Amino acid sequence: MDHQTSTGNTQSLISFVTISEENATQRIDNFLITYLKGVPKSLVYRILRKGEVRINKKRVKPEYKLQIGDIVRIPPVRTAEKKAVNISPKLRKVVQLESTIIYEDDLIIAINKPSGIAVHGGSGLSFGVIEGLRALRPEAKFLELVHRIDRETSGILLIAKKRSALKSLHEQLRLKTMRKEYLALVKGDFPSSCKVVAAPLLKNVLASGERIVKVNQEGKPSETRFKVEERFGFATLIKASPITGRTHQIRVHTQYTTHPIAFDDRYGEKEFDNQLTATGLNRLFLHAANVKFIHPKTEQEMLLHAPLDDVLQTCLTQLRSDKYQHP
Repeated sequence: MDHQTSTGNTQSLISFVTISEENATQRIDNFLITYLKGVPKSLVYRILRKGEVRINKKRVKPEYKLQIGDIVRIPPVRTAEKKAVNISPKLRKVVQLESTIIYEDDLIIAINKPSGIAVHGGSGLSFGVIEGLRALRPEAKFLELVHRIDRETSGILLIAKKRSALKSLHEQLRLKTMRKEYLALVKGDFPSSCKVVAAPLLKNVLASGERIVKVNQEGKPSETRFKVEERFGFATLIKASPITGRTHQIRVHTQYTTHPIAFDDRYGEKEFDNQLTATGLNRLFLHAANVKFIHPKTEQEMLLHAPLDDVLQTCLTQLRSDKYQHP
């Protein structure tokens, strides 16, 4: 994407952007919303409607899809800088994000997301991983989530630094060639024979905005593969590999097998949680440990690993001690 500016009679600058492969096929409204960070969407649609945005000197509608070589004229938008959400890189949470990066190159960032941080702001939250990374990398013109993980879940989260990388990784997700492995501590003696759960999931959004997912024949096809990693007196550490990517999928599928995940405030069991309090566990024991994918540029197979945090590691150490073993 090439940039050029010219000055008219006013002090303001008009921008001319030449579209490269990175932004080809993107809708012009979505392109402008990303390009004019912090500008209200209503203003983006207003300048499109009034014809102030031109492509190859012609007016276009919001749904116009960009082509390689298109020249986009963008009028001066004075509110762009003032309205932008300005998160200082010095904020503690933002600084902590820097230490969670486990891999970075010119196309992707992978972080070991801590439990308790949302992947993006919203639902009353002004801060999320993506907002924090944009504050850490102000020079990055493009930073978008490749996928999402629940706020209370920890582990690997992939962020694309270029649209071409995002498209490649999304295609791998669609074709189910990207492989993710989670570690979960579940109630009871999880059967080794339970290798696959294929139960359709239906999402309900309550009046409060809370999402509750249930196994329901009218739901979307969902599949999770399981493998026992380690057994304890009243709990089992399992590896879960979601083949589909439904909301709360692993959490609901483990509940469906009557082996819910420890400290799951929506689908868990309080009695089981109480048995684990002495281990120091105080959060959902679900961690995205490994991801395998093909690098969008080198086409090499990538395998990234995110270690367990201290809380989860301490819990397992305690469970391995004598007092938690079978009598």
